[in-house]
Amino acid sequence: MLPLTWPAPAPAAPPPADRAAVAIDRDGGTFVSWRRFGSDPADAGFDVYRDGTLVSTQRGTSFFDAGAPPHARYSVAPAGVSARDAAPARSFADHLDIPLQIPEGGTTPSGETYTYSANDVSVGDLDADGRYEYVVKWDPSNSKDNSQPGYTGNAVVDAYEADGTRLWRIDLGRNIRAGAHYTQFQVYDYDGDGRDEVAMKTADGTVDGAGTPIGDAEADHRNADGFVLEGPEFLTVFDGATGAARHTTDFIPPRGDLADWGDDTGNRADRFLAATAQIGGEPALIEARGYYTRTVVTAWSFGDGTLQPLWTFDSDVAGEQYAGQGNHNLSVADVDEDGNDEIVYGAMALDDTGKPLWNTGFGHGDALHVGDFAPDRPGQEVFKVDEDETQPGSWLADAATGEVLWQTAPAGDNGRGVAGDIWADNPGAEHWSAAEPQLRDSAGNEIGPRPESMNFLVWWDGDTTRELLDDTHVDEYSPDGEQRVQDFEGVASNNGTKATPALSADLMGDWREEVVYRTTDSSALRVFSTTEPTDVSLPSLMEDRQYRQAVAWQNTAYNQPPHPSFDLASRAGR
Repeated sequence: MLPLTWPAPAPAAPPPADRAAVAIDRDGGTFVSWRRFGSDPADAGFDVYRDGTLVSTQRGTSFFDAGAPPHARYSVAPAGVSARDAAPARSFADHLDIPLQIPEGGTTPSGETYTYSANDVSVGDLDADGRYEYVVKWDPSNSKDNSQPGYTGNAVVDAYEADGTRLWRIDLGRNIRAGAHYTQFQVYDYDGDGRDEVAMKTADGTVDGAGTPIGDAEADHRNADGFVLEGPEFLTVFDGATGAARHTTDFIPPRGDLADWGDDTGNRADRFLAATAQIGGEPALIEARGYYTRTVVTAWSFGDGTLQPLWTFDSDVAGEQYAGQGNHNLSVADVDEDGNDEIVYGAMALDDTGKPLWNTGFGHGDALHVGDFAPDRPGQEVFKVDEDETQPGSWLADAATGEVLWQTAPAGDNGRGVAGDIWADNPGAEHWSAAEPQLRDSAGNEIGPRPESMNFLVWWDGDTTRELLDDTHVDEYSPDGEQRVQDFEGVASNNGTKATPALSADLMGDWREEVVYRTTDSSALRVFSTTEPTDVSLPSLMEDRQYRQAVAWQNTAYNQPPHPSFDLASRAGR
């Protein structure tokens, strides 16, 4: 089916200028798919070449070449373009492995040895070669939650080409503790030069990708419990191609008095979130500290090659009603449709000016989703779960106003919740959480049993509903129970019981999403791409700004799946 109106209301900078074609071996032939651009005519056709010979012209973005010979090479071009100018397809069988270089382990001052495994991943066109590179955070085996004492190994961040060529390695050093809440890394083109940068919090002893230390290389600010509760804190933007530090400045806000954040141990002071948003018509880096009590959010510009604060929101200044409203994650969306993005910070939202937009007052939670979940009403919605036993277990609100559309009964610490269109028999999205056994529609009505999976979502098969992505498998929802769609072999999920992929995003091929895991021994990233046939043809989801920014913040603390700014079924005419 041909796409309807495009681009989406919130267009992003275009993804890499490459059709990202893939040719994947499967039983009986080869599955070929490629990227449609938003700038392509709605009736555009595409020629598929096998070993330089035209084998098909398609109006969609996928083709199954039945009976294709082994080791054939494919290329794709808009109809009428010669074979020599067609974009070559990346060929693989079942999955694409990206070799990794595992950092050497070490020993802490207390004598504990540690090793490394690959953890969260993000992507960007770091070197302007027209394809995505992969940025990998390495997690030491002794990484810690903020509440846990003990030394950790250094957090390490690498960048790789898809063939396994390592572009650089950044060692964050002994003064950045390793764990899910300390290092949120953003990959995005902040200065508009066509190459993505990498931004993250740094400290004395961080060594950039060129081997240059930041701050005092000899400083050790760790206390006897392994916490880093003193010493300078920095924010650095690194060159995407080389890993060299381009600009470093003081992190806003400083930790100051630990008690201002809710305790004197650093558990609450060292809770960090990060994202990317469009502010004033330009990309901005969002850095945040605190969500249990005090909350501070700062927007940064990098347009001229230096980090400059645009605004800072502080709940101590804005009012105590804004304290304690944040999640272990955040979302970014143009909820008021003014062309700039708002920060949905758990139970509250900040306008693109940094001023409060709305606040439900429902407090902290673990899961958050923002998207067009109710396509029969204007704008987008926010679905969230809560921890407070006096607050709703879950709720759906208007993303522009914070008006609560429906809520469920208080349920204590409701740790899981998901919103997404997983059932074609119900228009719009479905909503469910760990607090109750029901699946609800966008009006809050109970419409059937909830799935057992309460984790990620993925567009995997050929229709416009999403599948359930949990741990290392994909399932399809049915009121009669989930049906297994695919098991991913030889890989491991990340982040303990969260069991999340390293990354889930539309990275290559047609509009559907890829899933990235680490292999069980962390010797490679393993990228899986669907080979299911489809008659739906849409431009890359990465052309939707909200979706692209969700891929950027996906690695932040408790990872959440990306949602576009639109209802995909409506966009596809389903």
